[in-house]
Amino acid sequence: MRKAKWAAAAAGVVLLVAGCGSKGGTDQGKGADAPTSGSSAPASSPAAGKDSGGALDAAAVKKEIDAAATGAGYAEKPGDDVPANLKSCMVSWVADAKKATDSKKSYDDTVAALAKGGWKESRTFDQQGSVIKSLDKSGWTVKASHAGKAGALLVVQFVATDNGPTCAKAFQEDLAKNKQ
Repeated sequence: MRKAKWAAAAAGVVLLVAGCGSKGGTDQGKGADAPTSGSSAPASSPAAGKDSGGALDAAAVKKEIDAAATGAGYAEKPGDDVPANLKSCMVSWVADAKKATDSKKSYDDTVAALAKGGWKESRTFDQQGSVIKSLDKSGWTVKASHAGKAGALLVVQFVATDNGPTCAKAFQEDLAKNKQ
């Protein structure tokens, strides 16, 4: 059951990273020349890491998300671990939104802190109380989402994926394996 949940999450992230599911969103006014989140340089390319001085890996991405989110007032909520075969390709950080004084402000502050750290906002989906922002850096994409309302079901999470071909293959293999 847990593997199926991760397969569904990975599929959703891969689709979002590829640019699907952006209906109703904006491309932040960047025009037709703006790259989609799926066209970022892979982490192993020479262009990767030019924003941060070196290629990012999952540990570095996790550290950046953790620093931004905890600095904004969130605590990390224990959750399911990323499957072993995807640990180098994916980071999942779920906020314990109930512990934040103002969850929406903490979300906005987290996104702003990531932007100050070199993450470039490429896409926003904002509809009916749910916000998903795509932020790109060094071949990685973070999907920052704030869905729901305080007092009801509220989910705040930051899921990062490596957009390189090695990780794309790993996600596809994981999905195929878990379809059975």
